[in-house]
Amino acid sequence: MPEASPARVVADADVLAADLLCGEGPAREALDHVRRHSWVTLVASDPLLDDAEAVIQRCSTAALAADWRERIEREREAVDHPTGDHPALASAYRGGAAHLLTYDESLRSAETTLSLKPHMQVSVRPPDAFARLFDPESLYEHLEGGAYPGPDRDPRA
Repeated sequence: MPEASPARVVADADVLAADLLCGEGPAREALDHVRRHSWVTLVASDPLLDDAEAVIQRCSTAALAADWRERIEREREAVDHPTGDHPALASAYRGGAAHLLTYDESLRSAETTLSLKPHMQVSVRPPDAFARLFDPESLYEHLEGGAYPGPDRDPRA
């Protein structure tokens, strides 16, 4: 499996749906950090997107869910994982993501954190915590070298 990179992020289905359906809020703020920087990657498997699309469809319309799926397919880096794996955890593991954003308290529990440590280095947190702690300047300097040029993409484009 690839080494975990702090520039690779997985958003669980609940966060992906909240980003679209709730508008301004923690999920949007967190994922806008990802969308603003071409050197930060959203990682997601097809089963993870399937879960998010189902939530979006249940909470809105099939048309909105289909439009969202078409767009997110272009924005994410796809990863594969075995059937039956938890889509968000498997996406982080297989995709070398150091961050997993979720509202699922069971994934953020101390017990889960301890059980994941021997297998993968991932920070599992809610989107509001990621949004507060994400420091693109120091991350860019660490990963890319040189001075941080600022955001290079429009998160709404």
